[in-house]
Amino acid sequence: MTRKIGFNNTINLYFIIILLILLASQSFTALSSAAADNSALTNFISQNEDPRMGVKDLAFLLVTHDFDAFPKKDHVEVQIDGSVYRLVPNGQYPGLANVTAASL
Repeated sequence: MTRKIGFNNTINLYFIIILLILLASQSFTALSSAAADNSALTNFISQNEDPRMGVKDLAFLLVTHDFDAFPKKDHVEVQIDGSVYRLVPNGQYPGLANVTAASL
């Protein structure tokens, strides 16, 4: 005995397939847009300026651009490939921050 698939069941099946495809494509997009290395960090810091930016603002900006950043008291720590970089907002000077390697 065969069972016919109704119109509503077919729409539900297509909806589930499309949803799974969209979810899979979103996960690949997030992985491909992650910051790759410290040169991407250096370029980002040097190409942008904001003299009013503090530690929390800098950490938020870095996180929204796919960097693994954590605000501390007077600096932001960014982890890239097991290395930790220390960023101190530099106010009126060019760029967003001074970058030093905390640990490699």
